[in-house]
Amino acid sequence: MLLNEHKSKTLFEESGIPVPCGKVVFPGEQDDFGSPFPLPWFAKVQVLTGGRGKVGGIRRIESAEEFPAAAQELFDLRIKGHSVPFVRVEPAVNIQREFYLSMTVSRPSRTILFTLGRSGGMDIESMGERNLLVQKISVTAGLQPHHVRAAFFHARLEKGHFKAFHDLVEKLFRTTLDTGLLLAEINPLVLCADNTFLALDGKIEIDDNVVDLNPELERFHQPEHATPEENTARNAGLSFVSLPGWVGLMVNGAGLAMATMDLLNFSGLPASNFLDLGGAADHKRMAAALDLLFGDTRVKAAFINMFGGILSCADVARALLNALGNGAPPKPIVVRMAGKDAEAGIALLRDNHVQGLHLAGDMSEAISILATLKPADAPIIEFPIPDSPCPASRPAPTGYTCDATFDIDRNTPILVQGLTGREGKLHSALMREYGANIVAGVTPFKGGQSVQGIPVYNSVAEACRRHEIGASIIFVPPKLAADAVLEAASNNIPWAVCITEGIPQHDMLRVFEQIRKSRTRVVGPNTPGILVPDQTKIGILPTMPFSPGPVAILSRSGTLSYEVADRLTRSGIGQSLCVGIGGDPFIGMNFADMFDMLRNHEKTRAVVVLGEIGGRAEENLADYAIKTGFDKPVISFIAGRTAPPGRRLGHAGAILESGGGIDAKLSAMRDAGFFVCPSLEAVAEFTAQTLK
Repeated sequence: MLLNEHKSKTLFEESGIPVPCGKVVFPGEQDDFGSPFPLPWFAKVQVLTGGRGKVGGIRRIESAEEFPAAAQELFDLRIKGHSVPFVRVEPAVNIQREFYLSMTVSRPSRTILFTLGRSGGMDIESMGERNLLVQKISVTAGLQPHHVRAAFFHARLEKGHFKAFHDLVEKLFRTTLDTGLLLAEINPLVLCADNTFLALDGKIEIDDNVVDLNPELERFHQPEHATPEENTARNAGLSFVSLPGWVGLMVNGAGLAMATMDLLNFSGLPASNFLDLGGAADHKRMAAALDLLFGDTRVKAAFINMFGGILSCADVARALLNALGNGAPPKPIVVRMAGKDAEAGIALLRDNHVQGLHLAGDMSEAISILATLKPADAPIIEFPIPDSPCPASRPAPTGYTCDATFDIDRNTPILVQGLTGREGKLHSALMREYGANIVAGVTPFKGGQSVQGIPVYNSVAEACRRHEIGASIIFVPPKLAADAVLEAASNNIPWAVCITEGIPQHDMLRVFEQIRKSRTRVVGPNTPGILVPDQTKIGILPTMPFSPGPVAILSRSGTLSYEVADRLTRSGIGQSLCVGIGGDPFIGMNFADMFDMLRNHEKTRAVVVLGEIGGRAEENLADYAIKTGFDKPVISFIAGRTAPPGRRLGHAGAILESGGGIDAKLSAMRDAGFFVCPSLEAVAEFTAQTLK
């Protein structure tokens, strides 16, 4: 959750970090504004984007008489497409010096970066690296005195300022940890004429997972920065982002939703939204989603794209009919279903003869139907045509060797952490039905019980004393899941598969720091797990799309894993294994770690890599392939290529920062010899070609 300046300063002030006094003014209130502080004032627009100072978003006010007109001019601004919901008014400050100060969670270094600039302000990006001192702070060890001293001397402050500077930096770091902040930025931090420090501007981002676990943090959410549809979706627990097209989108799973959005955009049928129903599509969620699409005047038709994994398409069909009240929808709906109970779901919809409901056999047919529904005045939004998927060449041999192996099969003894919970019971039964060798379960204070004939222990240590354990699967709530991973690693279990989503990023940073030297290979968190066709599964992957064969699937998305496995199987191409590496920013086993195993995996002749926007997982894999001369063909697909910059689309890991991130990702993969598929349709086609 990104906070505007006003909310950021509110949190800073509550944490003991000095900020200027300020007052919020909404449109229509400027004529009656009575300031509690002396002139001159500064009126600053509140938007969730940078660069406002360069476009007139900050005004100096010399007299109360000029404020109403100046405020109206600020309200009329649009800054990088953002409207101005309100302004913050502050008294002018007598500034002696300006600095830059921030704490940022870093994905590449897996630390908190403590950055101090001896100069600050809106031109911080152009001041050069010499202006900044960047220090890596361990989440476990914390901020040390030498870190503060180094920043202080870099700032070239006088000795008398040290105590106040030290206190401020400590409070900023403590706030970052205590509130689960991904970013805490003060720019500028000013030294006033009276030798006090003041956070003159601020920007904070709170981990959404921390907000979910601590509802009191919702008070920092500012609904005025979102569209009405986004606010409605947020209240309904749906992942929703408004887009400029005319096709309303409803999908289960962030990866498949991004891929569907791309397909629509590249087909000249631009999406009006990203909407991920998640793993549940009951009547309530379906009704809320339809209300969103039908209530949006920009939406001319809706596309419901479902792949049933754990979710039953028949249940989705019933929920859809209930939400429609067995009547015709106010706007045409195109429905495509695949996977679990897809035929039953389509039959239910067909038998009800709902006018305006169009049923498609696959995604290609759905696109054709939507093209016939395209209105004459539909907005034209150009998206660059995907480049050629074919690589220039394969990586050259480098002599690299390793002894890593993938050793999971039908005989692997499995421990279930959280066996007695609802999810643990459900998926343990499904895993055993497929042939998984579950030998024990763990739930604190439930030791001595039995679930489905499986003995339950109070701790992992107790289970390991009684059984040989080759892998643990973790079905533990987000507050406790990180410690469950640590418990598995502390007991040297070879594999730990963490299904749990919604774990705070700081928690996983601490765990990965502590188990850095452990022999435990962690998969996830936020993963659908591991499946070896016709042998075993350790996770929640549905089994019906998979068949045994020579192609390994590695994925950041659960639904894309199911979708692609189904497409491969229908094309007569089986799979050697499927591993969901996890959709979170901080995960255990990455693509490159898995490639080390697959180069020695005789049953794997080719690898399909399913990636997403955001992060550097795919670029790092490309670097690995080149440096090690990986000699098995790689077919790749990236979901979210047409995503708007800076917006999260479902997974916490799926965020694309401004700048040509997606282009760099695709180029790196082509340079590494990967086939980069322009669409899901192309994955099976190129896989078949590489296997010939």
